[in-house]
Amino acid sequence: MSRTSSIGDSAELEGNLTLSDRLKVFKNSHFDPNAFVTSKCQTMNEKEIRHLCSYLVDLKKASAEEMRKSVYANYAAFIRTSREISDLEGQLISMRNFLSTQAALVHGLSEHARIDSLWAASEDSIVDDHLSNLDEGELSESEDWLIELLDNFEVLLAERRVEEAMQALEKGEELATESRKKHSFSPTALVTLETAIRNQRQKLAYQLAEAISQPSTRGLELRSAVLALKNLGDAPCAHTLLLNSHHQKLKSSLPSLRSSNSSCGRAYTVALSQIVFSTIAQAASDSLAVYGEEPAYTSELVTWAVRETEAFAFLLKRHVLALSAASGGLRVVAECIHICMGHCSLLEARGLSLAPVLLRLFKPIIEQAVNANLKKIEEISAALVAADDWLLIYPPAGGRPFSSSASLGSAMASQPKLSSSANRFNSMIQDFLEDVGPLESLQLDGSALEGVMRVFNSYVNLLMRALPSSSETEESLEGSGSKIVRIAETESQQLALLANASLLADDLLPYAAMKLLPLPPRMDEQPKRSSERQSRLPEQREWKKKLQRSVDRLRDSFCRQHALDLIFTENGDTHLNAYIYTSLDDNVEEPEWFPSPILQELFMKLTRMASIATDMFIGRERFATVLLMRLTETVILWLSDDQTFWEEIEEGPKPLGPLGLQQLYLDMEFVLLFSSQGRYLSRNLHQVIKNIIARAIDAVAASGVDPYSTLPEDDWFAEVAQIAIKMLTGKANFGNVERDATSPTASVSAKSVSSIVSHGSN
Repeated sequence: MSRTSSIGDSAELEGNLTLSDRLKVFKNSHFDPNAFVTSKCQTMNEKEIRHLCSYLVDLKKASAEEMRKSVYANYAAFIRTSREISDLEGQLISMRNFLSTQAALVHGLSEHARIDSLWAASEDSIVDDHLSNLDEGELSESEDWLIELLDNFEVLLAERRVEEAMQALEKGEELATESRKKHSFSPTALVTLETAIRNQRQKLAYQLAEAISQPSTRGLELRSAVLALKNLGDAPCAHTLLLNSHHQKLKSSLPSLRSSNSSCGRAYTVALSQIVFSTIAQAASDSLAVYGEEPAYTSELVTWAVRETEAFAFLLKRHVLALSAASGGLRVVAECIHICMGHCSLLEARGLSLAPVLLRLFKPIIEQAVNANLKKIEEISAALVAADDWLLIYPPAGGRPFSSSASLGSAMASQPKLSSSANRFNSMIQDFLEDVGPLESLQLDGSALEGVMRVFNSYVNLLMRALPSSSETEESLEGSGSKIVRIAETESQQLALLANASLLADDLLPYAAMKLLPLPPRMDEQPKRSSERQSRLPEQREWKKKLQRSVDRLRDSFCRQHALDLIFTENGDTHLNAYIYTSLDDNVEEPEWFPSPILQELFMKLTRMASIATDMFIGRERFATVLLMRLTETVILWLSDDQTFWEEIEEGPKPLGPLGLQQLYLDMEFVLLFSSQGRYLSRNLHQVIKNIIARAIDAVAASGVDPYSTLPEDDWFAEVAQIAIKMLTGKANFGNVERDATSPTASVSAKSVSSIVSHGSN
């Protein structure tokens, strides 16, 4: 074989063959390992031989993994086959004994020992006849001993002296074996002995099986009986009887258990769980003591334990969990399951891990309880919203503070102020998450958080309906159309809606959700549990973002409602229209410059809201700032996107003139100034205002007028806007000028701002 061929063989080893194809060569009935190695290694160098060894090791690992998967995939069949093999072994032993007896019988016939009587009589008559013959006389020493042995068998069985009977059987079998070799017994006597041994063995097996099945047989006595039956050659039957004995003891204790604990679900759970899992533990101990860790019997024990656990779960669900889960009694369900998991965990020291079985059986019932509890929270919240006065108060006596044991910053040091419905909603969610927390092993944190998200969305929908919004908006709110909601009439009440939602989403609900994170109770568990905690933090951060997006819906609805109230009249006309600006150039006299009434009203509304928010959003000033920013953007964006407004400005019969441009410019600079001073000027708003000004300038330039020749300097707009802000807030001081300081539409007199007006007319 050439070097090229060797390299080809190496390439063949690295081919992308399936495991089945790679194992075909080894499955051949004529496979010769020496020839295989010789064919592969004959011309290989050291590197190629190492490569072949590595390949064979990998193939061995893959084959072992394939076998493991096959065993797990066919576990039930594997257990059944193991038991059948054990049964077959017992039958083979019985057949061997039977053949030995027949061989001795044939040997006796060949020695001319009463052929006719041996053929005609049954095994029992052989024994009886031979014993009667022996009694008549001509007894040898060995035959005399045989009579004594057979009588001793009967006495030991009658007196249930199992150990001595087992010793007598062993002694008789040794004597029969020795007689077959040395011919110390006559053939008839040997057949009699072997037949008697077989009959007594069967009687003893029946006696042991009956003893194992008795409820009074326990502890050491039970183990001894099982071990004796196993030693008689019926090990599979003995193991099955052992497990069935424990099952019968468990079954007999259930009626009294139900009657004594029927009134208390927790007491019934404790008693039932303790009995079931202690019985399984005892069965495991008995099986291990008698059979060790033989796979066939270990598998049967596991199958039996799973079956008993399933029956236990069925009883618990029927008598305790089903009713509690249906009524939303999550705490009762959680306590009962926690008790069961505690008892079940004690079996792990004995090699029985039944927790996955319980998790599989209990997860549907706990999910039902979770959903029922969340539905109850949703219904109670809807009822409370119907009567809420939307005044922020501290939690009632006995209510839950935000944090009593941990410092989460100065902003969270005090108890939160919420409306009555929000306080109750928060309390119910905290109780719910506390109940779910102990069931961490059921991995319910994901579904629990999603459920909280769902009921929070429902609560936010109710808050949105509390806004005096249009019917179209109400109909679009999922799941809230048929619920009665008390309307928040004033701006303070409407801001309270936002305070409820923002505090719940930003602080209270995320804090409550921390109860679902695994905390390390002991130093030796800290690294593992800490890693689990860190792995769940991204999920909770994403969950918090979802909560905030729900609050954003409420905030956007709030801003949209107030923007529409500003822009539109009750008749559907607009306060903010092109006529405000195009009509200015029709006046003979130059107007007294002041921001347009709608923008004055916008400023006053924002000022009022900022004042209310200062007291309402303590520690959450950013939320108030974003709210004012969004409201301002909503109004200005409407102006920027209103096609009718711009069509009249750019293409209408009366286009925008220099004075109209100056007024529009002043309005936009006014918005820029008060939003900047209020610290809610966003980059987006600033850019939109600049685009509006630029578009208005282009419209004037398109009419043939140079806009820059008529517009005053930027300082002029800033000064007029600043004076307007002072006048609207009551902080202006213009000496003896008469004015109505409370009127948001008051103008600046020519005398008061003569220098500014003259600047504007130059």
